[in-house]
Amino acid sequence: MKKTFAIIAFLGICEAIAQPKVTPPEDRARQILAEVENKFSSAKALQADFTYEFRNEVNKTKDEAKGTFVMKKNKFKLKLANQEIYNNGKTVWTYLKDANEVSISDYTPDDDSFVTPEKVIKLYKKDYKYVFIREFTENGKVYEEIDLQPTDRSKKVFKIRLVVNKKTRSIKSWEIFEKNQNRSKYIINTIAYDVQVDDNYFNFDKRKYPNVNEVDLRD
Repeated sequence: MKKTFAIIAFLGICEAIAQPKVTPPEDRARQILAEVENKFSSAKALQADFTYEFRNEVNKTKDEAKGTFVMKKNKFKLKLANQEIYNNGKTVWTYLKDANEVSISDYTPDDDSFVTPEKVIKLYKKDYKYVFIREFTENGKVYEEIDLQPTDRSKKVFKIRLVVNKKTRSIKSWEIFEKNQNRSKYIINTIAYDVQVDDNYFNFDKRKYPNVNEVDLRD
């Protein structure tokens, strides 16, 4: 009887050893996010060309635009065909080309009106749950998909879906899901790390915009 029990125990141990360890979805997601954050934070500055897609199935609205995005720590500049956003880490300028108007506001890091890549990859540290969804291959490249959801259910954004290149740990895209059925997706077409850019690049220079109308929204 003892010999039989010993054999069963031995077989059980062998089976446990033979089975591969499965990383829980939350742990895998956290590891990926930490690695992506490390890649971003270690870069002096980065520049990306992206495609912006917007849709709302309820209102049957759809829009698409291409733009460039330059980020240096907490500073960034975004440029679309008819809009430019400058953020020098203290002040945000939003310029509308058609109206030749720029609105000026204080920069608040917790503002959800514009979600930068840096914000997305840091959400897992505070007030957001995260889970690994899947791994898939597209055009010969392997990607990993993660969903982030706010713990505060009153927020208008209920989910952010992040797609990361498994090999390079670069962001492929992030999609923002809102309760009103708005879907905003940013697709990174090209990205360059450690680009050289001066801090003045993130300031709005009104001398380059003759007769621009300034709307100061600062306190």
